[in-house]
Amino acid sequence: MSDTEVTWLTQEAYDRLKAELDEMIENRPVIAAEINARREEGDLRENGGYHAAREEQGKQEARIRQLQELLRVAKVGEAPTVSGVAAPGMVLTVRYEGDDETEDFLLATREEGAHGSLEVYSPSSPLGKALNGAKEGETREYELPNGSTMKVTLIKAVPYSG
Repeated sequence: MSDTEVTWLTQEAYDRLKAELDEMIENRPVIAAEINARREEGDLRENGGYHAAREEQGKQEARIRQLQELLRVAKVGEAPTVSGVAAPGMVLTVRYEGDDETEDFLLATREEGAHGSLEVYSPSSPLGKALNGAKEGETREYELPNGSTMKVTLIKAVPYSG
């Protein structure tokens, strides 16, 4: 994640992620004690509990770093309340060129939490960047992973109500 990339979070999401981070940091001594206890069991080559504890510690440390970076660059704000313009925190209804069906998704970070059956697209994704700031009825282009371009029309933008 670059320094210029900002993650939009609601205050509730920020508080939830901060609490998760604090809990994980508090839990560090517990994992270290588990590793030490397993180490004292003897031969480390055949000590599955030791290796499992070390692996768990690695996962925890990776998540701690991820949360620290996310919270460092987070922009905390209220969810949008005005309809009609695509922005983070909005549920967008779009139609892709050549497709009769529409698709609904939430423009937000995955860290905003579970959104049921609603897909979540990041504002920093090619589609998210293309649609951010679009007004209803506006057509934008974005690049697909294979290098070709796709046109997408914003049909509707409404605030996510959770």
